[in-house]
Amino acid sequence: MNVLSTTWHHVRRSPFQSIGAIFIMTLSFFVLTSFIIVSNGLSQVLHYFENKPEITLFLKDGLDKPTVEGIEKEISQYPNIKSIKFISKDEALSIYRDQNKDNPLLLEMVNANILPASFEVSAYDPKTLELISQNFANRKTQIDEIVYQKDVVDSLLTWTTTIRKVGLVIISVLGFVSFLFIFTVITMKITNRKEEIRVSRLLGASNWYVNRPFLLEGLFYGIIGMVLGSLISGAIFYFTRNKINTFFTPVNFFSFDFIYLAKTLAVELAGAIFVGLFASWTGVKRLIKF
Repeated sequence: MNVLSTTWHHVRRSPFQSIGAIFIMTLSFFVLTSFIIVSNGLSQVLHYFENKPEITLFLKDGLDKPTVEGIEKEISQYPNIKSIKFISKDEALSIYRDQNKDNPLLLEMVNANILPASFEVSAYDPKTLELISQNFANRKTQIDEIVYQKDVVDSLLTWTTTIRKVGLVIISVLGFVSFLFIFTVITMKITNRKEEIRVSRLLGASNWYVNRPFLLEGLFYGIIGMVLGSLISGAIFYFTRNKINTFFTPVNFFSFDFIYLAKTLAVELAGAIFVGLFASWTGVKRLIKF
């Protein structure tokens, strides 16, 4: 208890430096937690599309019934077809209204005439969909547009990879800044207390006794910053989860998996302990001779 009291006394004696160190650590772990949540959500979206092979063929306006039925029959002859669903203009309007029910302005601007009819085709083998895409791509008189989820998956994969790379760079930079800031704060505090340390040594204090409060102070900054950063990021995503999940429907972008959250917090805690202890230990080792 005496050591913890001494550590708290060190923190209180220079509040602005302490607040600065906690702020930097909080920012770092806020970004880290947000990055983990977003990265996991994108992985869920990517997994959904990878495991639900589907292609949508939007039809040209004015096609007669026999032509539409002929297209459906032709599609059904491909191997490994799982389902073929025809979406009429009225059904497309109903789907559009359901998706935009909270935006009256968008509902007023759209009617069934401007929405195309379509075929939604799913298959057990993605290669079948690729073959359909290639064969119908040049049917300009019948097919207005083809939306193939392979393109969606490729785009998602590119975005996910880019976000992860950028996120790792930002986290690495913030981690280094956090280390440097705590190192600087501890170094300054050791310098300001050189006389106290010298007197303690003369009175027979051990190296561990002298160094321990500074090491615990660095640990304090790391853990407090981790807790605050994770709480702020988690709270933001928690209170916006319904809007986020609605936007990514039918994928559950943000979910509370307690096992996953526990593992994430354990990793973040280990990181906070490492950065806080290593930064303070480096400062102690540099200025206090063991």
